[in-house]
Amino acid sequence: MELINLSAIWALIIGFGVMMYILMDGFDLGVGILYPFAPDEHARDVMMNSVAPIWDGNETWLVLGGAGLLAAFPLVYTILLPALYLGVFLMLAGLIFRGIAFEFRFKSRRNRHWWNRAFCWGSMVATFCQGVVVGAYIEGFEVANNVYVGGPFDWLTPFTVITGLALMAGYALLGATWTILKSEGHVQEWAYRITPKLLLLVLVGFAIISIWTPFVDDFVRERWFDHLTLFWVFPFLALVCAGLIWRAVAKRREGQPFVATMGLFLFTYLGLVASKWPYLIPPDITLWEAASAPESQLFLLLGVLFVIPVVLGYTAWSYWVFRGKVRGAGYH
Repeated sequence: MELINLSAIWALIIGFGVMMYILMDGFDLGVGILYPFAPDEHARDVMMNSVAPIWDGNETWLVLGGAGLLAAFPLVYTILLPALYLGVFLMLAGLIFRGIAFEFRFKSRRNRHWWNRAFCWGSMVATFCQGVVVGAYIEGFEVANNVYVGGPFDWLTPFTVITGLALMAGYALLGATWTILKSEGHVQEWAYRITPKLLLLVLVGFAIISIWTPFVDDFVRERWFDHLTLFWVFPFLALVCAGLIWRAVAKRREGQPFVATMGLFLFTYLGLVASKWPYLIPPDITLWEAASAPESQLFLLLGVLFVIPVVLGYTAWSYWVFRGKVRGAGYH
């Protein structure tokens, strides 16, 4: 019973960390994805300055979720890293490229266009790989005796390509609504114009994945159609958020599009978690089977419960300090 309780608590903590990363790092990745479509260099300056003070703090949640996963569920690393090694490597490489671009773009004049590309390509590659990992998780992994037995490219399938592209559209939508919130003038007007187009792309991707998923995962199909009243509330609420985004953009509201987009991601994420629970490594290994020793979980839990409030505190403080519109030189 102790192991069951601790494992469930750890699953909730890691799930919370992943959710926070998606919501908080998604919009600054989205800003990078939108870089080639920005109206001019001034718009790119505004967009980058809007996320420059906070982007590295947002990625704290990725570190927290990854470290917690290793501590509480080491079997996940044993199986998933061999299965997703190339995808995870490319994701980290993309994050490194965009991180370097933050610092060098404003100091470069002659080669600024190359740092623009590094920021954009890094954001696109990192986002696409994250979406592919989600798709691979939905499809499941070939496992025998707690060892991954599939091929090195099993993670790259037509379904995972669709989930990767859909996540790129979703992060771009987050980036556009964030730009609405943080900019003004012609930059904000450009963000208003592209948001409905991005929303349509997200809804199309959402529909394709929703239709395709029951055909790639029998467990999800049974759960979806055996518990209609419980599990379909999440896509319903996601569609409500989509309607709020459309309405808020039409009325030229500044904060509501971004908040509603975060709601769209939140309910989609909760729908995925509810669909796969309690399988941590689909299709057969539950979170309790993948858990470390109860003593290890309890020891590390005490530290994590101290760290999370600190991370939440300095995250809230940084957003408060850098609130308002980006004008002039901004962060740099």
